[in-house]
Order: sequence, then structure tokens, then C-alpha cells
Amino acid sequence: MTSGFSFYITAALLLFACALKIPALLRRPHDVLLRLACLMLLLGAGIMFFAAPGTIPRVNRLTGVPNFSAPLVYSVMTAFSGASLLLFVHWRPAPPEQTRRASRVCTAVYAAAILAIVVLFRCGDAPVEQTTRFDMYYATTPYIGQMIVTYLVLHGAASVVTGVLSWRWSREVRGSLRGGLLMLAGAYLMHLCFDTSKLLGVAARWAGRDGDVLNDVAVVFALPAAVMGITGFVLPLAGPRVAEQVRAAADLWQLAPLWRELRRVAGPTAVRVSFEWWEIDFPMRLTGRKTAIYDALLAVAPYFDRDVRGRAYRAARDRGEDGNRAAAMADAAMIAVAAERNRRAHRVSGPVPDTNDVEVAWRGRDLIAISRALTAPAVEESRRRHRAPAESSPS
Repeated sequence: MTSGFSFYITAALLLFACALKIPALLRRPHDVLLRLACLMLLLGAGIMFFAAPGTIPRVNRLTGVPNFSAPLVYSVMTAFSGASLLLFVHWRPAPPEQTRRASRVCTAVYAAAILAIVVLFRCGDAPVEQTTRFDMYYATTPYIGQMIVTYLVLHGAASVVTGVLSWRWSREVRGSLRGGLLMLAGAYLMHLCFDTSKLLGVAARWAGRDGDVLNDVAVVFALPAAVMGITGFVLPLAGPRVAEQVRAAADLWQLAPLWRELRRVAGPTAVRVSFEWWEIDFPMRLTGRKTAIYDALLAVAPYFDRDVRGRAYRAARDRGEDGNRAAAMADAAMIAVAAERNRRAHRVSGPVPDTNDVEVAWRGRDLIAISRALTAPAVEESRRRHRAPAESSPS
């Protein structure tokens, strides 16, 4: 793509990842780690935007300086490298004074590097515009070659340090944070491959050889590094939410048999949670489904028969089921029979229990275990036994 559409998409994703962190930053404006993470995402978006082949000539024309985009992109990359190191300086456990001293050194080094990039570009001569091969074209040009090496060395050094720390700390944590650190370690490894390929290309040019192939190899690593970096920053934030959605979806699926058993007798009090087609909120759906099941259990409560439960429990134990599994089967059998009796009855006969006590009792049960037990042999036997036209009085 001549306009570098993929660069713009990646820049937009980085800005989106930054936007996800803005609410937390507004709640904790003095959180240094959060501020640095947002700064890195903004700088990463800046790199992808200003390095896009469609942006480079426009910036050059706007400023009236051939190849002005080169020091601009290199300065943003150097600032990104410094922010990466600062993030890990503040992240690691260390005495406050040591952290402040390391932060000052890091800031001074990378600020000086940015100043050196600007000065070296000003001292050099780069009159021919290069949108994609600037490094190889001007590698042997006085001052410009030194500028290229400066940003590559400092960017590579930051990639090594932050990549190693990401990998090391990923072994000390779990969950989405570990996944995010592993993705960041991979991203910094890609950055290092980019820098190494570029430096080898520059060295080839200094030796009088063609470095364009190595430049092309370096470009291959740029976009994957950015995508992995986005994932690394977003995963710790979005990971718990995604895990919650997955768990809720799995619970919904496992509750389906119990809901199918009860939904025809739920009655007008059962909660119905409606969603538009574009809404995917499985935890909310799960809450509505559980509430509806509890309402349905209240509707069939007058038909609960302890004898049915006792026989099903003994049958399950005779088949070698453990106590918890047998209890779930017994509950499932009692519910299945009660639901069948409710469907056949024209009116409720017998005493209606205190619904509050019933609700409290059932809210302590494992509904998923009961739902999964509905297909057990003990439950099927109870169904067959009580499908006769004449039903005994429920107790």
C-alpha cells in the first residue's frame, strides 16, 4: 500500500488502547506508571503515523525541508525508548531515591539523544527526499549516518532492557498481566530485530555494499512489533473482562437444561432480560437467567416431593455417585417431577410454602450441578415413575 494504510490502522489502534486507559488515568492522575503507559501508547501512535509513507512527503512539503520527517520520526522513536525504560524503572521494586536517580539519568540520556539527532541532521546534508530508504541512502553521509546510528543504538538498548525485564517479570505474575508482559517481551524482541537489521544494513553501506535487502527485512518487523505492543498494553486491562464474559457464557450454556425444564412454569414473575442483537453482556444475561430460574423454582415449590428426592438420592448412591453428585441428582429429580406436576395441574393444591424461605434455600444450591444432573439415570427413573395420570399429593 503506497499510502501505508496499515500504518494508520496501527496508529489508530494504539490511540484506542490509550483511550481505554484514560478513565483510569482520570481517576488516578498521579499514577506514574499509568501516565507513562499512556505516553508510550501516544508516542507509538506518533511513530506509526509519521513513519507512514503517505505522511512523510506531506510533512516534508509542509515544513519545506527535504527529509524533515527523518529526524521527526527518529526523535519520536527515541522518546518512546526513553519512556519504555522509565516505565520499567518505576515498575521494578526499588528504594524511592534509587528510582528517582535512575529516572533522572534515563531522562537526561534520551533527551540528549533527541537533541543530538536534531543537531546532526542540521549539520548534515540530505537534499534528496527518501520516503522508505532514508537510512540506507544516507548511511555514508557525514553527520546523517551518525544520526541514524544514534537512534538505532539507543532504541535497541531500550528494547533489550525492557524485553528482558518483561520476560523476567512475566514469570512472577499470572493471568492477563502475565500474557501482557509476554506480548511486550515479544514486541521488544521485534524492535531489536528491526534495529539489528537496520544497523547491519548501515554497516553494509559503510563497507561499500548494498544494504537495501536488510532495510526491507527491518520493515517486516515494524508492524508486528506495534501490534504485539498494543496487545501487551490492552490485555491486562481487557483480560479480566474477557475472562468474565467467557465464564458467564459457559455458565449460561450449562444452565440451559435447567432453564428449559422450568421456563414453561416460570409464571409472570419470572425476570426476562432483553438485549438488542449487538449487545453482548453475558454476566448480565447470567444474572437474569439465574433470577428467572429462582422465580420458576418458587412456582413449582408447592409440588416438591421429599420422597422423590430421597429415592433419587439413594438410587444415585447405589450407582456409586459421591455425596455432592448424588445430592445434585436428587434435587434435579425433585425439580423435574415438580415441573411436570405443575404443568398438569390446573391449580395449586396443597400448602404453599413461605416463598422467601424457599428462595433463600435454593440460592445456596449449585444450580449448574443440578442442571448437569438432569440427564442422569436417577432423574430419568423419577420422571418415568411419576408420568402416570394419577399423581400423588405433594408434600
